[in-house]
Amino acid sequence: MTSEKKIIPYKDSTLNKKEQVEKMFDTISENYDGLNRVISFGTDVKWRKKVVASIKSHQADSILDIATGTGDLAIKYAEKTNASKIIGLDISEGMLSVARKKVAGTNLENKVEFIKGDSEALPFEDNSFDAISVSFGIRNFENLEKGLSEILRVLKPKGLFIILETSVPEKFPFKQGYQFHSKVLLPIIGKLFSKDKVAYRYLSESAAVFPFGEKLNNILQKIGFISVENKPQTFGAATIYTATK
Repeated sequence: MTSEKKIIPYKDSTLNKKEQVEKMFDTISENYDGLNRVISFGTDVKWRKKVVASIKSHQADSILDIATGTGDLAIKYAEKTNASKIIGLDISEGMLSVARKKVAGTNLENKVEFIKGDSEALPFEDNSFDAISVSFGIRNFENLEKGLSEILRVLKPKGLFIILETSVPEKFPFKQGYQFHSKVLLPIIGKLFSKDKVAYRYLSESAAVFPFGEKLNNILQKIGFISVENKPQTFGAATIYTATK
């Protein structure tokens, strides 16, 4: 886990990783959604649909989406499930303001709540949620194990925890294609379209070193999660992990 902690957005900053991630997402929040569609060629939409389907089949009445960003997943839960409590939590006020604009004046406004909070110090009581998700946010945790421990704490027994995160394809030619995409295309797209020149380099670098597959399974089991499974998506470019308590 030591190598993962060295990857930070702003190498010359005195801020810690958590503060840097907050600053970075505040800066790129307004064009984040559009860039995500371009960078993933739209496949991120398909991956999120699978997450929503899993949460829906779990028949969760209370759902927490951590690192909710601009709120896409939390809004989908409001549209597609019968949950009475849906909360999207994020450290970035910039991202949350985009999320709130998406539901303002719609019939979803009272179905989903967006709050600013720290994933490593969740402002909820033990055993609060039937289902918890983290989509493309877990690699931004400053202390991965602390964040996962907090998630375990607020998840109800038999509750569903689901992670969607980038991973690295291991087979030819997908591995080589992924490396070109992440090391060459992603930083170029970020420089062209984003106010923050380093943000998309960081997102690429952090994805490359983050533990995925069996490594993340082992960390989840170490924290205390049970029934841990991982399902690679699109030749391994992303992975969906499920676990319970």
